[in-house]
Amino acid sequence: MAPDRFNWIERPGREFPFFNDQPERISGPQWLLVMAMVVAGLLAVALPIHWPLGALGRLVPALLIVVIPLWGLHWVAPGHWKSLFAKVSARDVLWMFVFALLNIVVTLGVGLVLMQFMAEVSNPASAALKTGDTLDRLFIFASMAPQLLGEELITILPFLALMALFTKRFGASRKTAIVGAWLVSAALFGLAHLPTYGWNVVQCLAIIGTARLVLTLPWIMTKNLWVSTGAHIINDWTLFGLGLLGGAALL
Repeated sequence: MAPDRFNWIERPGREFPFFNDQPERISGPQWLLVMAMVVAGLLAVALPIHWPLGALGRLVPALLIVVIPLWGLHWVAPGHWKSLFAKVSARDVLWMFVFALLNIVVTLGVGLVLMQFMAEVSNPASAALKTGDTLDRLFIFASMAPQLLGEELITILPFLALMALFTKRFGASRKTAIVGAWLVSAALFGLAHLPTYGWNVVQCLAIIGTARLVLTLPWIMTKNLWVSTGAHIINDWTLFGLGLLGGAALL
């Protein structure tokens, strides 16, 4: 067993891409460029831009949050952006559902506790689903898939950058770097949702940040962005679907 790996969760035979300069070295300034593209991709979704074509226009920012960060990674490591992804096995699909279910339980549990102390702000997408017609709802659910892939990118790319920072700049061990990157990237992901949830810092860190901790686990396990994205899609489709059924039927 490798001494500097979390053998209880990390699968053998696959390493985090760009860790230890494999498959290519990314320098500090290059990571800063990638992080700038991450922010740009996030802003494409977060800014109150009125996209044309109604519900179909939701696909525009959902695609930009994917394309912009990947373009940044391709710019600094040509051809190696594919190392974020791997072939998906039947076992991977099973783990998608396991982590999605775990996250739903954790999210609902944290949410119920938080409700005892403060009012929570609902996601605007929930209101859009309840007030939209069938076609609008279908487009909203369809746009979630690429957007959630983008949300994985704006989490995992900072995760990898943080691992590089902790090991190369601060001399941290691999395990320490993983834990640090896991915690900090989850907090950043939660804070990125501040505009969505009315700048409620506690809700974003306690609920969104905690959910992100769970949803990053399949990435740590497989080093395959398809697996964490699949878990994220199953999670959000389930939660938004249940919320919709609680208010109005899809059809």
